[in-house]
Parts: sequence; C-alpha cells; structure tokens
Amino acid sequence: MKRILCALCVSAVAVSFALTLSAQTAPLRPVHTFSIVARDPATGELGAAVQSHWFAVGQSVIWAEAGVGAVATQSFIDPSYGPLGLSLMRGGRSAPDVLKGLLAADQNRDVRQVGMIDSQGRVDAWTGPKDIQAAGNIVGNNFSVQANLMLNEKVWPAMAKAFQETKGDLAERMLAALDAAQAVGGDIRGRQSAAIIVVTGKPTGRPWEDRLFDLRVDDGAEPLKELRRLVTLQRAYNHMNAGDADMTRGDKEAALRDYSAAEQLVPDSPDSVEMTYWHAVALVNMGRVDEALPLFRRVFAAEKNWAILTPRLPHSGLLPNDPKVIERIVQQAK
Repeated sequence: MKRILCALCVSAVAVSFALTLSAQTAPLRPVHTFSIVARDPATGELGAAVQSHWFAVGQSVIWAEAGVGAVATQSFIDPSYGPLGLSLMRGGRSAPDVLKGLLAADQNRDVRQVGMIDSQGRVDAWTGPKDIQAAGNIVGNNFSVQANLMLNEKVWPAMAKAFQETKGDLAERMLAALDAAQAVGGDIRGRQSAAIIVVTGKPTGRPWEDRLFDLRVDDGAEPLKELRRLVTLQRAYNHMNAGDADMTRGDKEAALRDYSAAEQLVPDSPDSVEMTYWHAVALVNMGRVDEALPLFRRVFAAEKNWAILTPRLPHSGLLPNDPKVIERIVQQAK
C-alpha cells in the first residue's frame, strides 16, 4: 500500500508542476524538427535521436532513462515533458497514459509535438494541430517518429520505413531513420545540430554505466555525418571499456578481443593510436612482451610522447616495475 501511495504522490506532484509550466507563455518560435523514440525488444534498450536547424538540439529535445522510457519533445517546445514524462513512467504509468495526462494539463498543447515510449514498448505521440506544416507522426511497433517544419510530408513516413527495415542495433536503426528524413527533404530551414541517446534495458543503479550512447553535435554543416562518426567512435570506446572489465575479471583473451575490435572500428585515427597503446600495455601485463613491442613501435612512430609516458606507468601499477622491460619498450621509439 505504501508503495502505491508513493507512486500516486509522484504523479500528483508531476502533474501539478506541469500545470504550472503550461500556464507560462509558449515559446515564440519552433526550435526543433524531426526525431524518433524507440525500444529494442530483444535487448530492452531505449533511445531517442533528433536533428534540427537549431543550435544544440540535444540538450532539450531527447530524454531517456534505463528501465523507464524515452521522450522527444519538440515544435514549440516545453522541455519539461522530458523529466516529467520519465518521472511518471518511473512511477509505473504507461507512456500513452503519461502523454495524455501531460497534454491535458498543457494550455499550449496545440503547438506541441511529443513522442514517448516506456520500458514495455508502449508508445504514443502527439502532433498539435497548430504545429507548422509539414508536420506529422507515425506510431509503430516499439517506436514513434515525429516531425514538424518539414519541407514535405514524406519525412516521417521515410523515417518509419527506414527504422523498420534497417538491420543492426538500436542506435544504427535510429540513425537510419534520421538519414532517411534528411534524404527526402528534412527541415525546411536546413540543418545544424543532432543528438542521440541509447540506454540499457535494465538500470544498474549507476546511470553513467546505463548510457550506451549519449552524443551531441551542437553546431555543424553536416550534423548527421558527424553524429555517425561519433557513434562509431563510441562503439570503439565501449569495446575498450569492455576490455578493461574483462581484465578485471581475469578473462585476458576476451580483453584482447575487445581491444582489437576497438582499434578496427577507428583505424588510422588518433583514437586508434591510444587504443593500440593500451592494448600493448595489457599484453605486457600478461607477460607477452614480444607481442607488445610491434604495437608500441607503431604507437611511438605516430606520437613519441607515448614513449615519454611509458616509464611513468610502473609508479601507478600500470606496467611491471621492471627496468629491463621498460627499456625494451622505450627502445621501440628509436
């Protein structure tokens, strides 16, 4: 009984807050354009992604929380739909129910556009009748796409089609939806910023570990192209983090596989140089110095400062405190 009462209290507070905010004057101009909220039924991952001709679109449009849901709030935006929506879904209400309640409390709902999905895949969207055309949304199985201020009415159907037909993980499918929107015309004003959030299906209690992707391009001529680059880079660093976790568990072979996978995702990049360096360090710590030396040689050829760093690592326990081993490594810079 106490838990039910607490959930009702959270809902009452959130709705009261929504009523207060809805009484404020609506924004003078629409600042956000096409977006997607979605869930991967296989993994439970939740996410949202957006592009707009507006600076730093990601900071106010898309919201997601592991095990709870995802929200996109746009058009004449009320950013409070994000935290309020997540709070109410966290309290046990479905995404459609939450969206219905927030809209009912919003005097400016006719100029809003919102998509919401919860951890069970229940999803709904709203396109206000006074949103600037072309505007519309499609609610599908485990996703919703919504767009306003578009060049034409092909945008949101193209997004839905791309998301449904693309293979890959949730991030890849949402990026495909954004690319499809741009390909058929996109925002009538052009493009400037983009963002993506993907969170795990189950919360760990450590929110920083629940965020698989949390990336923004705040200002750029090709924001979707740059966002894709960042997603690939994040995938590589996710492998590096997994490799570190493998080492902690004592699974050395799995760690090496993850480190190699990271390097292969971003070859010939400054990030790859660092990844190769730590891969080599891991090999040394496994006693496989001969295998590590060619990797160190490649790293030092790209940037000699890594050779300067190397003798400092034994002090922090990151390399063996063995002068002969350290000297062999440093010699690869010559």
